[in-house]
Amino acid sequence: MIVATIGVGSNSVRMLIARIDGGTLASILRDRAGTRLFAGLDENGNMDVNAMELTALAVAEQVTSARAQNAREITVFATSAVRDAKNQQVFCDLIKKRTGIELEVLSGETEAALSFLGAAEESGYAGVIDIGGGSTEVVIGTAEKFAYAFSHQLGAVRLFNMHKLDRVSDIEEVIRLGGKILAAGPVLTPDTPDRWIGVGGTFTTLAAMVHKIVWTDSACVHGLKITYDQALDTARLLAPMKKEERVGVIGMRPQRADIVVHGICILLSCMRLWGIGEIIVSENGNLNGFLLNRYAHMFTENSYK
Repeated sequence: MIVATIGVGSNSVRMLIARIDGGTLASILRDRAGTRLFAGLDENGNMDVNAMELTALAVAEQVTSARAQNAREITVFATSAVRDAKNQQVFCDLIKKRTGIELEVLSGETEAALSFLGAAEESGYAGVIDIGGGSTEVVIGTAEKFAYAFSHQLGAVRLFNMHKLDRVSDIEEVIRLGGKILAAGPVLTPDTPDRWIGVGGTFTTLAAMVHKIVWTDSACVHGLKITYDQALDTARLLAPMKKEERVGVIGMRPQRADIVVHGICILLSCMRLWGIGEIIVSENGNLNGFLLNRYAHMFTENSYK
């Protein structure tokens, strides 16, 4: 059985087409379109009309692609940007009009749970950090039970809009700002894990740069490790560069060049605050988790609502 899900994030629209066979979920095709929906939020919290149209077009194109792959069911969900927007219903109606599919807007808690389910399904007790454009989800526990799960109002695009970062000397202030926002959330469980997993474009781009992998081969970064020192050194390398210069760095995804240092600073904030020395990169996140949850009866009895 072939299924597909499309996630409308704050920075991009991503799609996973997968085959469910013999109790396993096997990826067939992944796709991504950068739309910066969160950047289109105005001072009143409404999404920009042009940003919504661009995002809806990307979703419609991915739906067409999924149908061409004979996907039996196609689902579409949205995260932080749509969740925060006052004109959320307008965008939901637009997606319905363009695709015929109802858009499901995830709560922060559900987004966190699905990121964990996708990234750490068989990892035992672990921590998962999912850095997005508008929010950062942190979950600790197992696939069966969470000890901690929270969605922080801190993402790479959101932080980019809050504080400039074009010098090495800016890094410390941005890390402190990120840490302040993280610390305002619930106190982390005292039983912190030894194993941490990172999900999202910040992690895959950072890993590609650290390990000098061309960004078009980003699937090769799955399972690689990033240390605190590697993350800090990369932030220091990129901070004084102009966007055009950053694009020339091996591993840099061009669409992420302007916000990636802010994303790295969020990671550094997490690592400092919670004493994380290294983190494992995962290509699997809330797209995988969404499908695993939706078709839970074909894998396991677990389901997150």
